[in-house]
Amino acid sequence: MKQNITCPCGEHITGQDEDDLVTKTQQHLKENHPGHDYSRDEILFMAY
Repeated sequence: MKQNITCPCGEHITGQDEDDLVTKTQQHLKENHPGHDYSRDEILFMAY
């Protein structure tokens, strides 16, 4: 299960599970990178 992702801006995001990781990543994108929306599959592809 993938629970970590590092945004190109340097922010490290950790979730309790894949669903939590996707939610936290999408929230980070919304707050810090408006217009950069990624799907669940795209986020999990970049996650580790």
